[in-house]
Amino acid sequence: MGHDEHDAKDRQLEHDRTDSTEPLTTDTGVRVEDTDNSLRAGARGPTLLEDFHAREKITHFDHERIPERVVHARGAGAYGHFTPYEGLSDLTAAHFLSSPDVTTPVFVRFSTVAGSRGSADTPRDVRGFAVKFYTEQGNYDLVGNNMPVFFIQDGIKFPDFVHAVKPEPHNEIPQAQSAHDTLWDFVGQQPETTHMMMWLMSDRAIPRSYRMMQGFGVHTFRFVNADGKGTFVKFHWTPKLGTHSLVWDEAQRVQGKDPDFNRRDLYESIERGDFPEWELGVQLVAEEDEHSFDFDLLDATKIIPEEQVPVRPVGKLVLDRNPDNFFAETEQIAFHTANVVPGIDFTNDPLLQARNFSYLDTQLLRLGGSNFQQIPVNRPVAPVSNNQRDGFAQHRVHRGQTSYYPNTLGGGCPALADEGVYRHYTERVDGDKIRVRSESFQDHYSQATLFWNSLADWEREHVVAAFRFELGKCEELAVRQQAVANLNHVDHGLAVSVAEGVGVAAPPIEQTPNHGRSSPALSQANTAFGDITGRQVALLVADGVDAPAAEAVRRAFSDQHAHVEYLAPRDGALHTREEGVLNADRAYTTVSSVLYDAVAVIGGPESAQALAEDGTARHFVLEAYKHHKPVLLVADGRSIVDGTPLADRLPASFGSTTTPEGVTVAPALDEESVMAFLRQVGLHRHWERETGSIPA
Repeated sequence: MGHDEHDAKDRQLEHDRTDSTEPLTTDTGVRVEDTDNSLRAGARGPTLLEDFHAREKITHFDHERIPERVVHARGAGAYGHFTPYEGLSDLTAAHFLSSPDVTTPVFVRFSTVAGSRGSADTPRDVRGFAVKFYTEQGNYDLVGNNMPVFFIQDGIKFPDFVHAVKPEPHNEIPQAQSAHDTLWDFVGQQPETTHMMMWLMSDRAIPRSYRMMQGFGVHTFRFVNADGKGTFVKFHWTPKLGTHSLVWDEAQRVQGKDPDFNRRDLYESIERGDFPEWELGVQLVAEEDEHSFDFDLLDATKIIPEEQVPVRPVGKLVLDRNPDNFFAETEQIAFHTANVVPGIDFTNDPLLQARNFSYLDTQLLRLGGSNFQQIPVNRPVAPVSNNQRDGFAQHRVHRGQTSYYPNTLGGGCPALADEGVYRHYTERVDGDKIRVRSESFQDHYSQATLFWNSLADWEREHVVAAFRFELGKCEELAVRQQAVANLNHVDHGLAVSVAEGVGVAAPPIEQTPNHGRSSPALSQANTAFGDITGRQVALLVADGVDAPAAEAVRRAFSDQHAHVEYLAPRDGALHTREEGVLNADRAYTTVSSVLYDAVAVIGGPESAQALAEDGTARHFVLEAYKHHKPVLLVADGRSIVDGTPLADRLPASFGSTTTPEGVTVAPALDEESVMAFLRQVGLHRHWERETGSIPA
C-alpha cells in the first residue's frame, strides 16, 4: 500500500470520529440545553418518564460495557505503518511485502494474557503482540506473543490451560498470577508445557516496556508466491531499543505505584514523538527441508534455533499515533489468525487450526454479532462487496434486489474475481481419522534445556528465583514436588536449586544428561544496548541545588531523546545555590525509583544535606541500586548513601569520574561524568552487583 492508501485509512477513520467542540446532542442529533437535571413536575416533584434525554443517557450507560476478552483482556494499542526493506515477490504474493515503495497502515495491540481488564501491567505473564495490516488486498492479522513458543501443542487443551492459570474457581483468587496450585498442578502433568514455563520464569515475562519487547508469530506459517510455490516461515519482531526487562521485586512494586506502567509508557512515548520501532524478520525453510530438524516444524512448543536458520530482516514497523478513544479502537479491535491475504497461508499446526476457529467465535460474542468488521478500527481499506446481510449492528445500507449468487436480476453482481484472489495452498492430505499426537511431537525437554543453557548467569539466577517464588505460593507440597521432578528432565542443577528453595526433596540425577547445546540469541545479554530513547531519569533535588548542574544533566539526556524529571521533597519552586529558582516536576513522595530507569543526585551542600537526612530520598537511591539501575552521585550528592552498604563499595576519595558497578561518582559535574552516566544508562542494568545486603 502506498502513501495515498495510508492516508485513505486515516481519512476513513476520521469520518467516524466525533468533534467534542460541537454542541451536546442526543443520539438522534437533538440539541440538549441541560444535562444536570432530570425533567420533573415542580422543583421537588417526581421525575417524568417523558424525559427522553435522561432515559437515553442512563440506558446507554447501563449498556456501555461489553464482555471483556477471555484472555488478553488488558491491553494498549497504537496506529503506525510498516514498510518492507525489499520486495519479496519471489517468496510471497502478499502485496504489502512486494516493494519498499509500499507503506501499509497498521494497528498494534499489546496485552497481558491472564489478568482481567482491571489488572496491572506488570505481572509475570506472556504478552500479546498483535498487528493488523490494512493492506490493499484486505486485512492481514499477525497475532503473536512476546515469546516464540506456547504452552500446549493442540488447541483442544486450550480451555484446560486457561482454566488452570485463571483465578481458582472456588474463591476467584489470585488475579493475574500464575503463582498458584491449579496452574502448577496442570503443567506438572503436561510435559509439553515445560519449554514455555522456562520462558515464563525468565525475565521475558516482565518486560521493561512494550517498546523493548520482542514479538513472535509463534506458529510456522507458509509464504506462497504467485506460482503457488510454498515456503515455511516464522515471524520475528525485534525492538530497535533492544529487549530489556524489569526485575521481579521491581515489577511487583510497580503494580502498586503505577498499575498502568507499560500502557502509560507507550502512550507518552508516542505523544512525545519518540516513536517505537521494530524490525520484522523471517526464518525461511524450503518445503523439501520440512523434516530436516530434530523437532517438528508444526509443533508450537518449539523454536527454530537461529544457528540453524538465521533470521532475515525484511521490514520496519513504526508506531506514530495514539488512538483517540480507547474503547472504540483499542478495545473493539478484533484480531483473527485466519485474517490472511494472498501470499500467506496456514500449516497443519494443530494449535493454529484451533485458533482459526476460536478467534472468530470469540469476536461474535464479544462484539455483538457477525458485523464486527464494520467497526471503524476493524474496517479494511480494501473494498468490501458480498451478499452477507442484516444482523446486529449492520451499518451498511445495501442497495438492489438481489443478495445471492449466482443471479441475473442484479446483473450477476457481485461477481467472482479473476485476479488478485486468495488461493489456498495446494497440498495432498491423506490419513485415518484418529485422536493421536504425532511421535514427532513427543520431545518436551531438549529445547527447554537449550533455553536454560543459553542464559547468562544472572538470567539463570532470576529463573531459579522465579520458580521458587511461584512454587512457594502453592499450598500442596505434592504440586511443588511434581514441578521439581519435571525440571529434573531439563537440568539437574536447576531442579536441585529450586527444590532447596521450596522445601521439597531434591530429585536424583537424571539419567539423560544435559545435551550442552545453546543458542546465544535466546539470552537478553545479547540484545541491543546504547539507545536511551524514552528512558526516564530521576534527578533528586532540594533547596540549595546546583541549578546549572541539574540543567546540564537534563539537557544531555534530552539531546538523546531521554527524559529527566526533577524530584524534590515537595512540589513547586525551589531556591537554588545561585539564588535563583528551579521548579520541581513532582514530589518524590508521590512516585518511586521503580518508575525510573536511573537515579542522579548532584551537588549543592544545602540540597545534598537535606536529601541525606530524608529517609525517603535515601531509600529512593538504594532501591534503584538494589534493582541494578545506573546511579549518578556528584560532589556533595554522594552523602545520600553515607552509612549504607553502598558507601562501602565506592572509592574512599576520588579525583576524577569512576563507575564502580555502574555507579558514576564524580567530584564535579563535567562532560566526562555526564557521558559516563549516559553510557551506564545505555547498558540498562548492571547485573554484576550483589544486592542482598542493600536495605531497600
